[in-house]
Amino acid sequence: MVLNHDDADDVLQNTFIKIFANLKNFKGDSKLYSWMYRIATNEAITFMQQRAKKQGISNEEAQQKAINKLESDVYFDGDEIQLKLQKAIATLPDKQQLVFKMKYFEELKYEEMSEILNTSVGALKSSYHIAVKKIEDFLHTN
Repeated sequence: MVLNHDDADDVLQNTFIKIFANLKNFKGDSKLYSWMYRIATNEAITFMQQRAKKQGISNEEAQQKAINKLESDVYFDGDEIQLKLQKAIATLPDKQQLVFKMKYFEELKYEEMSEILNTSVGALKSSYHIAVKKIEDFLHTN
């Protein structure tokens, strides 16, 4: 979600600290995996919002800056079409980005996403469909 290897390491570290600190609060209402994934997702979102705030720009502008840096990231091994895909994803609203990444890259089932995001399966399917359409439109025009 954060697009940068070093940032991902920071988010991962913060995630495990939060999991460790809050494990006693896990009630078993959901799968442990879903609970941990929700923490990781929230940490990534918080990280991106804080980065944008520190830079005095919007989340969208921060996302675009991250995409522009992606080309020079030594850990990014994608080709031109993968870079275009990341640029297309960056144009999506935050919720659609999240749903698309979870479904497309993480290959999560809608039921798993529903548990993690506390959103209905129908809403997730709709968000994913709209995101795919917007990405297709972006790729055809750019």
